[in-house]
Amino acid sequence: MATVAGVAVDTGHWIGGERVVSAGGGATFTDVSPIDERPIAEIARGGAREAEAAVAAANRAFPSWSRTSREERARLLHAVADGVEKRIEELAQVETADNGALIRSHRRGVMPRVAHNFRFFADWLLNLGHDDFETRGHTNHVSWDPAGVCALITPWNAPLMLATWKIAPALAAGNTVVLKPAEWTPLTASLLADIAAEAGLPDGVFNVVQGYGAEVGGPLTAHPDVKRISFTGSVPTARAIAAAAAPNLTPLSLELGGKSPLIVFADADLDLAVDLAVEQYDNAGQVCLAATRLIVESSIAEEFTRRFVEKAGRIAQGDPREETTDIGPQIHRRHLERVDGFVRRAKDAGARALIGGGPNEDLGGLYYRPTLFVDAPEGAEILTEEVFGPVLTLQTFDTEEQAVAMANGTRFGLAATLATGDEERARRVTDQLVAGTVWVNCFFVRDLKAPFGGSRQSGVGREGGDWSFDFYCDLKNTVTAPWAR
Repeated sequence: MATVAGVAVDTGHWIGGERVVSAGGGATFTDVSPIDERPIAEIARGGAREAEAAVAAANRAFPSWSRTSREERARLLHAVADGVEKRIEELAQVETADNGALIRSHRRGVMPRVAHNFRFFADWLLNLGHDDFETRGHTNHVSWDPAGVCALITPWNAPLMLATWKIAPALAAGNTVVLKPAEWTPLTASLLADIAAEAGLPDGVFNVVQGYGAEVGGPLTAHPDVKRISFTGSVPTARAIAAAAAPNLTPLSLELGGKSPLIVFADADLDLAVDLAVEQYDNAGQVCLAATRLIVESSIAEEFTRRFVEKAGRIAQGDPREETTDIGPQIHRRHLERVDGFVRRAKDAGARALIGGGPNEDLGGLYYRPTLFVDAPEGAEILTEEVFGPVLTLQTFDTEEQAVAMANGTRFGLAATLATGDEERARRVTDQLVAGTVWVNCFFVRDLKAPFGGSRQSGVGREGGDWSFDFYCDLKNTVTAPWAR
């Protein structure tokens, strides 16, 4: 056990309804808080043996859970949501200590959304269906059959919310789950295991194995009894997962990185556009959907930049446990060094930092100043590769065609944001953008009924609404001849 922000957290794995320590004498790894880089817990370090045990437990639980009625599965998912809501403050405190995101965001938005994820998919399940249809007098009936054990591998930037985007539909569909949380942020996944058990979820239906990707994720994603794999994270890791899954032809859902644009036309509401741009520093830039490339029409670029610099200068950086803080630290020393490497190479390539450009010396530790680059040469790394930190670039364009070409000029296609006062232009431009999600005069509006995922190297597949059940189930069409009367 560990006590984190005054909350007791069990640091063992959760397998088959029991807490389990790792093989080999209880091997552990150290969980460090990004707020001050101090150790906060020793976590059970899993490997192939724990992955095997978790898959076996999930496999044993699958026949009974898959036959459980939709109504009972929905009831239990609502019970999990009830448990989350009762512990929102505890979950918020632990996750802020573990990943350094703002306590106010966790309290007001993130943890309530965790509960909503369970409620949404519980309710969607009860209405899931397709009208029967006729073919030459024969009746077609479409059904969604549970697939089996699902391996879910989740990231560190919004650990519990992003995990439950996957857990809730997988369980609602009648599957059993093995969750591998990110090793930098494992704590709230452990608390969720407690909540699920208290809600009455049967043993083995939900399992948590902690540890490093190569040690746990490799055996898990290569396991022949795993029937679905859902992963959110980096492109290189996704390639490794796809290679491990290939021999078994295990279906994959991959939500990967982005290098998303924010296109600002001269006819846009400039105050709104600046607000949208500064919002991209949210969570210290550790947001896959962030529009890190500001693409601004030349005629307004000077005024836009002036307002942006002024507004960004009011961002309060500091301890995320304080209500007045706007952005906190980077997640880990290794990640901060990665971000800083991008910044240093951008400067070497000729880009100029209008604001920021390095760690925050006043705060020390893992705090990195919000940065805006201009004058980056065409094709520069800073314009094409995901930094995943508080680093934006600004480019200008003169024609709509240039704006679209620049927006689509990376190997990614996760999201795009557009600021314009012209409704027809908005339709015309969005039709040409390569992106899984496009926001027009808004940002981060996310409805679970909508498909979510990326194009190009930003991912494979879509989740949300029916799309989640299409992935987590085997769709079956039953064709019945007319019955003799």
